[in-house]
Amino acid sequence: MAQRGERPGRARKPAKARRRRRSGLVGALSLGLTLAVWGGVAATAVVGYHITQLPPIDKLEVPKRPPNIAILADDGALLANRGDTGGASVKLSDLPAFAPKAFVAIEDRRFYSHWGVDPIGVLRAATRNAAGGATQGGSTLTQQLAKNLFLTQERTFSRKIQEAILAVWLERKYSKNQILELYLNRVYFGSGAYGIEAASQRYFGHPARALTLPEAAMLAGLMKAPTKLAPNRNLKGAQERAAQVVAAMAEEGFVTPGMAQYALANPATPAKPKGAGSANYAADYVMDVLDDTIGAVDEDIVVTTTISARLQAAGEAALTQELDAKGAKFGVEQGALVSIEPNGAIKALIGGRNYADSQFNRATAAKRQPGSAFKPFVYLAALEHGLTPASVRDDAPINVRGWTPENYSRQYFGPVTLTKALSLSLNTVAVRLGLEVGPKAVINAAHRLGIESELTPNASIALGTSEVTPLELVSAYAPFANGGVAVEPFIILRVKTAAGKLLYQRKSFSNGRAMDAAYVPMMNAMMQETLLTGTARKGELPGWQAAGKTGTSQDFRDAWFVGYTARLVTGVWLGNDDNSPTKKASGGNLPVEIWSRYMRVAHQGVPPQPLPGGIWRAPEAAPSFWPGAGQDAAPVEVAPPPPVAEAGAPGAPSPATGPAPAAQQPRRAAADPTQGGFAPPGLIPTQGRAAGRPPAREKNFFESLFGG
Repeated sequence: MAQRGERPGRARKPAKARRRRRSGLVGALSLGLTLAVWGGVAATAVVGYHITQLPPIDKLEVPKRPPNIAILADDGALLANRGDTGGASVKLSDLPAFAPKAFVAIEDRRFYSHWGVDPIGVLRAATRNAAGGATQGGSTLTQQLAKNLFLTQERTFSRKIQEAILAVWLERKYSKNQILELYLNRVYFGSGAYGIEAASQRYFGHPARALTLPEAAMLAGLMKAPTKLAPNRNLKGAQERAAQVVAAMAEEGFVTPGMAQYALANPATPAKPKGAGSANYAADYVMDVLDDTIGAVDEDIVVTTTISARLQAAGEAALTQELDAKGAKFGVEQGALVSIEPNGAIKALIGGRNYADSQFNRATAAKRQPGSAFKPFVYLAALEHGLTPASVRDDAPINVRGWTPENYSRQYFGPVTLTKALSLSLNTVAVRLGLEVGPKAVINAAHRLGIESELTPNASIALGTSEVTPLELVSAYAPFANGGVAVEPFIILRVKTAAGKLLYQRKSFSNGRAMDAAYVPMMNAMMQETLLTGTARKGELPGWQAAGKTGTSQDFRDAWFVGYTARLVTGVWLGNDDNSPTKKASGGNLPVEIWSRYMRVAHQGVPPQPLPGGIWRAPEAAPSFWPGAGQDAAPVEVAPPPPVAEAGAPGAPSPATGPAPAAQQPRRAAADPTQGGFAPPGLIPTQGRAAGRPPAREKNFFESLFGG
């Protein structure tokens, strides 16, 4: 029978058992509390230790982002970015709203709710990884930013602790949007692109503010493995990852179902590379001169250049397509094109066939023999010594202390005007004129007009044996196109900070008159004839007065054409980097064809303008016959006066007394001037087509007889 106070059917536990149970619970709680305390102490110690390994928190600052240099064309189009990041910094407010959300959706969905470290996110990632799903990391966007800003990329427990400490510090110092903006401007996107602006330009060819939803999803997807998933290397992988990003955005409600469906049906694709990337040659030259323009760069800047994106593309197409089609036939592997306005503004600068294959800028750095393209300076010096385009000199064999320069065909035409001699590139007349006025006078004329390279004062200077760069040769032709004023080629118009502060503005100025205005129409008359009846007839520009000069160096190593109108001065060089001979590439063939193709595009839709000063005409008409004095010139000064070369000057020939009659002159191949004792060792005095070799075949009378 149950006692009073007891419930029927239940046996009362002894008091001793109840005390033992309470004691066990207390012990467990006590142990747990003890472990928690000591765990906290240990954690505090670990955190404290790693804090000591960091710079003092109160002095910690976000490292300054390496400055970006945005290089623009004359119309504001982006040519290239230079700097460690490869793109400018952008504000979060300038991006489409879905762009930052794409990163939050795939990388850190609880970004706006955690305090830098997300234990829930870590647990979720660990659970999914354990379940065999796609491997996920537990790092928040803030932790990733901390790693990029302050830490190395090593994967260690110690680094993860420091990452968490720094993430908490970032969250206390900056707002969520500031952290996200820092992240988007610092993170690596593969292919050398740091920051969302650089990535957008690199992969899609437009600024980040113009990103589409599929493009933003693709960029966000790169965070998993930027090098492996770069769309220009692994498009399928990049698109599959982008689809996962779109799905995550739809799940979080960042995009509507319709937007997600559209993005999945129209995945992003990278933009096709823009040709051979020749704009990079211009960008490299900008960087070469920028330091002298504004000094050291310590913030993002925008450089507006003189380059025309349209003309740059036209020049690239003319050069690369002609070389692709005919380069192998002529044994030519490389080329360069420079085009400037008569005031010196560079409109197109192409330093090679393909920038990806070779970054060496042949337009600005390669020094090569200009051959007959140097002759205009000889003829200008002759005009300055009292001659005119109608003056006559003898085209006949000449011997200068054992050196016997010849015409390409080894044929001579007797008395010819300077106009015909220059237009047909007669070597013997150029040498006679050079000796007549003296090599130093020729060099003086070349330097006044814009040649900066050192020139050797000897007889062979008349045939362009001293090396120059394409840019300086083209610049030295500018006075012929602008009325006689020397110019300094320039490529930078203005420089501003990213915030719009003006740091530099190009001002108009002149280097002074390089030649008397009276000689401008004379030079134009002679060099216009080159395109009408001379060695550059393929380069005639319909509707425009154009003039210029071809050039070919010894053994056909270099082929040139520099031609100009009142609008542009453009030069083309072709050759091989190892200075090996080409297969008879001369100034009159490929360079003229490239020049003509480019100039036709450059002058399209522009009203024709005459050359400054007009075209000089002889006061009297001469008998019209060929070969001879020329169809529009009066034969003046039929015999050359005694030469005025500086006898005894280093590298200069002794005064010549004139050649013997042609019938008494032996027909000799061109010799190295070192054998004649008047030139320094290693000088190559003759052009390729003056080296005593007849042409392989005759196309027509002019093409078989004359070259640049």
